[in-house]
Amino acid sequence: MTKRKATACAAVLAGLAGWITTADAQDKVVLATATDLSGTYSDIAGNSSVLAIKMAIEDFGGSVLGKPIEYIVADHQNKPDISSALVREWVSQKKIDALVDVTLTPAARAAQQVANEKSIISLFSGSASLGLINEGCSPISFVWTYDTYTMPRGVGYGMKPGEKWFLITVNYAFGKQMEENLAATIKDRGGQLVGSVSYPLGTNDYSSYLLTAAASGANVIAFISAGSDLMNLIKQSSEFGLPRAGQRLATPLLFDNEVAVLGLQAAAGLQATLGFYWDHSPESRAFGERFKARYGKMPNMLNSGAYSMTLHYLKAVQAAGTTEARAVADKMRELPIKDFFAVNGHIRPDGRMVHDMFVGQVKTPAESTGESDVFKILQTIPGDEVAFPLEQSTCKLVKN
Repeated sequence: MTKRKATACAAVLAGLAGWITTADAQDKVVLATATDLSGTYSDIAGNSSVLAIKMAIEDFGGSVLGKPIEYIVADHQNKPDISSALVREWVSQKKIDALVDVTLTPAARAAQQVANEKSIISLFSGSASLGLINEGCSPISFVWTYDTYTMPRGVGYGMKPGEKWFLITVNYAFGKQMEENLAATIKDRGGQLVGSVSYPLGTNDYSSYLLTAAASGANVIAFISAGSDLMNLIKQSSEFGLPRAGQRLATPLLFDNEVAVLGLQAAAGLQATLGFYWDHSPESRAFGERFKARYGKMPNMLNSGAYSMTLHYLKAVQAAGTTEARAVADKMRELPIKDFFAVNGHIRPDGRMVHDMFVGQVKTPAESTGESDVFKILQTIPGDEVAFPLEQSTCKLVKN
């Protein structure tokens, strides 16, 4: 990748050009986000999380340690090489103090590697890779919202004793890892896995998989998938009448944005793990209304996590009296984490911020009070019960 191309990418500021100051680097605190501003994840975690980060900076007052906060945003086009090139350029030319979110696992891992090398704090809300807290772990790197262990473990907590499960799983690393963790949860909680099938990424017709699942005698059919594949699975399961036949549907990962596209009629009854829901407390509702007034939609867990981690970072800078990465990271671990997003939050040695999770269920049209009212909370799960076990960690900072 040429320097000219990287420079062009860095110039994409998602409408936030007014946030760039003309002060010298040493006279400001610089935060940067490399994310998807125009592709698949631009709504779920790109532009929406950029707004949430901007709101956190505003709510903190726009400055810290007497210095203005500069916020840089660029589109990494979901490409790891662009992601890493952007971070290298920001470190050398903009003297960034922290990387605040990178979407998509390959791009996040590439950016984290550069941040670790350059002693820059990195914070992730929009990536779920366990690699960020295992082989990529660092004293100055943090994962805030969710991961591929927590989400399948969480949805398994919504099961009833003795229930039978059938899994329909996308056939690549993401699906296999999630299936392994969900299967273990089913076993741990006294359930029974009666069968599973895998399908190729990008499949259009799921009829054979759904018919197999329907005939399995399972009480619950779980879709281990994401994006357009998951949307098509849910739509086609509704067309086949699976929920009406008495079989419950579940998926480890489902966003409010996706439910809005599907419609409550198609998604009603589907259970999922939620790291946050805008309607779970007075404080979350207040933030949700403020966010919606500016974005047009309620925030999902990735947006709210991005706000929470940015605000916590700025509080740590203020408390540490410096932007030096290790000193700030130590303060981040020391300061309490209690806000509208993080219930019972705490940071582990591997950099994972553990917080309570929820089992959510998509409401029926009759249960919903409006377009944003899509989930009801069935259960609160203590974060430590579904967090990746430290005894299995490969992070060099964890003493096993």
